[in-house]
Amino acid sequence: MSSTVRSGDIIHLNVGGKRFSTSRQTLTWVPDSFFSSLLSGRISTLKDDDGAIFIDRDPSLFAPILNFLRSKELYPRSINVHMLMHEAEFYGITPLVRKLQLCDELDRSSCGNVLFNGYLPPAVYPAKRRNRHSVAGSQFMTGRAGPVERAPVRRSNTMPPNLGNSGLLGRTAAEERTSAGGSSDPGLVRIICGHHNWIAVAYAQFVVCYRMKESTGWQQVFTSPRLDCMIDRVALNAKVMGGSLGDNDKMVAVASVTEIILWSICPDGNGKEIGVFSLNVPAEALFFVGNQLIATSHTGKVGVWNAVTKHWQNQDVVPISSYDTAGSFLILGCNNGSIYYIDVQKFPLRMKDNDLLVTELYRDPTEDAITALSVYLTPKTSKMKHTGTHWDIL
Repeated sequence: MSSTVRSGDIIHLNVGGKRFSTSRQTLTWVPDSFFSSLLSGRISTLKDDDGAIFIDRDPSLFAPILNFLRSKELYPRSINVHMLMHEAEFYGITPLVRKLQLCDELDRSSCGNVLFNGYLPPAVYPAKRRNRHSVAGSQFMTGRAGPVERAPVRRSNTMPPNLGNSGLLGRTAAEERTSAGGSSDPGLVRIICGHHNWIAVAYAQFVVCYRMKESTGWQQVFTSPRLDCMIDRVALNAKVMGGSLGDNDKMVAVASVTEIILWSICPDGNGKEIGVFSLNVPAEALFFVGNQLIATSHTGKVGVWNAVTKHWQNQDVVPISSYDTAGSFLILGCNNGSIYYIDVQKFPLRMKDNDLLVTELYRDPTEDAITALSVYLTPKTSKMKHTGTHWDIL
């Protein structure tokens, strides 16, 4: 090619008789590819009558390759993986070859087909978070300097006493960190969770939220500050209905050992720290039920944050061995053979008693631990759940 071509020039290609136009930057972002060699002059070029660079390859297969170079996205359902992999190897597009190899492996395996395959650029390392107050029930502490006193809680009359730290889900934070190996690498993705058209990607000490739009693809909309501690759990709520934060606000939370940090995300992408809460024991599950953020531990501790009251409540229950959610209900399977439920929508009504309304739904006669739990709320049950007159146990 002529040495006068600049990096910002439009490149015209004739692939198998079909013309394509793109930028030099699009063609050359993959190093040591066919195109970087072609445009640097290391490979001789042949031009057609209009001056376009002629490439004697299949134009129908070149189109998805060019789309990948433009968007870094791949849509495996609309392609022939084997034929496209052959072309990608010819052009030296190594990232695309790797993606196609993954698609081929998954297609031949028994675990199902690829439904989504995308590329998200590495996140920028954020600034360090300023210390804020932590809340444990009605108690406050600054940072993580010392132990926190447990907030006084009164047990429900239907709730047996805590039976200790036994439980099938038990695992200490030290064991978890040991098994994580090199998870302290700040650039290593540790956890991914999704809700509606959002995903939250947790690195070692910060979390990034992305939103999918049909017109523009994945967009980075929120990055948390860099935390002092390792992130163990992530929860995302991308569709808050009727909450005091507003219908358009989103929420993301992270847990590190006993501490839980919750942010709200506005439509413009700005985030606001709602609060820092303590479960007093390591949080082993973190998730949303409606507007409520729930944290649980196998030791028999449940923490609930409510978007209406903006109140964090810790509750002692029997050691938990399994859980599930259904509608506004949190269902707990415990190691004494009982299944309990908490209607988190009724949470604000119980604040005056400093107690969550925990109700026993079922008790196994032999008191065997409930090690797995799956609940489906039928339409009939959904209509009658407010009266408490009908339950189906499957």
